[in-house]
Amino acid sequence: MSSKTPVPFVNPATKPAPSSPWVPLIVVALLAVAATIILRMPAVGAPWAQGYDPLGHWLVSTLIASIPVIVLLGALASGKVSAHWAAVLGLAAAIITAILAFHMPGRMAATTAVFGMGYGLLPIGWIIINVIFLYNLTVVTGRFEVMQHSLMNITQDRRLQLLLIAFCFGAFFEGASGFGTPVAVTATILIGLGFRPLEASGLSLIANTAPVAYGALGTPILGLKGVTGISEIVLGAQVGRILPFFSFIVPFWLIIAFVGWSEMLEIWPAIAVAGIFFAIPQFLVSNYHGPWLVDIIASVISMGALVTFMKFWKPKRVWRFPGEGQNVGHDPNRYTSGEVFKAWVPWIVLSICVFIWGTPQAKKFLDGLSAPKFPVHGLHNLVLRVPPVVAAPTKEAAVFVLNWLSATGSGIFLASLIAGIIMGLSLPKLFKHYGLTLMKVRFSLLTISAMMAIGYLTRYGGLDATMGLAFARTGVLYPFFGTMLGWLGVALTGSDTASNVLFGSLQKISAQQLNLSPTLMCAANSAGGVMGKMIDAQSIVVASTATEWYGHEGKILRYVFFHSIALAALVGIVVTLEAYVYPFTRLVIR
Repeated sequence: MSSKTPVPFVNPATKPAPSSPWVPLIVVALLAVAATIILRMPAVGAPWAQGYDPLGHWLVSTLIASIPVIVLLGALASGKVSAHWAAVLGLAAAIITAILAFHMPGRMAATTAVFGMGYGLLPIGWIIINVIFLYNLTVVTGRFEVMQHSLMNITQDRRLQLLLIAFCFGAFFEGASGFGTPVAVTATILIGLGFRPLEASGLSLIANTAPVAYGALGTPILGLKGVTGISEIVLGAQVGRILPFFSFIVPFWLIIAFVGWSEMLEIWPAIAVAGIFFAIPQFLVSNYHGPWLVDIIASVISMGALVTFMKFWKPKRVWRFPGEGQNVGHDPNRYTSGEVFKAWVPWIVLSICVFIWGTPQAKKFLDGLSAPKFPVHGLHNLVLRVPPVVAAPTKEAAVFVLNWLSATGSGIFLASLIAGIIMGLSLPKLFKHYGLTLMKVRFSLLTISAMMAIGYLTRYGGLDATMGLAFARTGVLYPFFGTMLGWLGVALTGSDTASNVLFGSLQKISAQQLNLSPTLMCAANSAGGVMGKMIDAQSIVVASTATEWYGHEGKILRYVFFHSIALAALVGIVVTLEAYVYPFTRLVIR
C-alpha cells in the first residue's frame, strides 16, 4: 500500500503554475482590441449566413480557422502559460478570428462567447465541483483510506488497480452520465490510491475512450440521429461494429502506456478478460437492443468478470511503484467487512444517483418540475448553416436550458449531501467543505468556461465547418479522414455529442457524393471522436483539477497526444477497411 495519504482538495500548497509576465499583457491587449471592434459594430437584425471560404482559398481559410485551436493548445503545451490564461488567450483569438476573418457580427460573437461560458459552468463545471466535494468528504471522515485499503485487498498490483478503476469503473460512469464525470471520478480515486498526478490524469483520459460513443445513455448517438435522420438503432449498431475492436485494444494500450510492454505481458490474461467481457457485450447490446444501455451493461459485466478472474488468478509478480516495498502498511484484516462497506457507501450512493439522473424518465420528470429555457437574444435562430455542410440552409438554435435539477452535477451534489450525512457530518461542516472546494476549483471553472466559449465560437462562427470541409476534400481517402474529422470535432468541442451534431450532416452529404455508406461515415464520426476525448481542453482541465494538479495541463496534453492521434488513426484504418475491403465490408449496415 502506498505510504501517501490522500489529501482533500483544500491544500493551499497546490497553486496554478505561474505564467510568463507577458501573457496577461497580451491577453488584455487582445481582449481590448476585440471589445473595441465589438462595441463599434451594430446589433444583428437579420439572420447571418456562415461563410466557409471567406479568404477565397480553402487552404488559407482552413489555416485561419485553426488559429484559436493552435493558440489554445500551443499555449497549454508550452508549459509556460497557466491554463486559465491559455483559455482566455484562445478565446480572444477566437473572437478576433470569427469577426475579422469570418465576418461574424461582433455583438453576435460576444453573445456566443457568453453562451459558451454558461454551458461551461452548467453542466461541466457543476459536475467537477460536486465530484471533488464528495471526495473531500470521504477523505476528512477517513472513509477514503478504508476504501483504498479494500481495493488493495482485491489486488495490490497497481496495473490491475488501474485496469479495474480507470477502464471498467470509468466506463460505468461514462455510460451513466458522461460529460467529464468518469475522468473526474477515476482520476480522483487513483490519486488517492497513490498514483502520481500525471499518471492519474493521463491514464484516466486514455481509458475513457471506447465507452464515449454510448455515453450518458446513448446521448451522442441520439444527437447524430437528430442531424442525419438515420435511426439511432442503426447508427448505434454500426458504431458497435467499429468500436469493439478498440474496446479490446484500449485496456492493453492503457497498461502499456503505464508500465511498458514487458510489464503488460505479465498480466495479459486479466487485461484480455476486461477487454473481451466489455467488447462482446458492447457489440451484442448495440446491435440487438439499442444504444442506451451499452456502456452500463458492458462495464458491469467487465468489472464482474475481472474481479471474479482475479480470485482464481494472480500475477507472478505484484507490480508496485518504485520504492513502495512489499505489503508496506497493508494488513488484510485491518478493517472489518462492515467498515469496508461503510467506506464504499458514498460511492455506491454516487453510482445510484448518477444512474437515476441519467435515465430519460428522471430527466423528463425533473425538467417538468423546473428547467427554464432562455433563447439567447441576438443569437437564437440568427445563424444560418448553409450547403454543403447541410442539405439546405438551416437556422442554428441557441437556447440556454437551466436544467438545474436534471443536470448530472445535481445528482452528484445530492449524493454528496446524503453521503456526508451518512458519514456523520453536520450541515455547517458540509457548507464549510463546499466553500473550500469552490475556492479550490475557481481557476478550473474559469478555464472550462473560456474553453467552452471557444468551442461555441468555432461552431456558430463556421470555423469548425471550414476545417471539416478540408477533410471532405480527400476523395477516396475520405473514410480515413472522415473518421479523423470526428476526432477533430471532439478535440474542439470536448463532446462526442457536439461533434456529431456539428459534422453529422456533413458526413452524410460527403458520403453520398463519394458513393460511400452514409451510415458508416456518420458512425465513423462518433467512433473517431472518442479518441479526441483525451486531448480536448475541457477533459484535460477536468483531469488536472481532479488530481489537484492544476497548472500542469500542458504536461497532460503532451502525455496523451500521441495516444490520441494514434488510436484515432487506427479507427480510421478500420473504417477504411469496412468501406472498401472484403470481408470487412460485410460489417456495414446497408
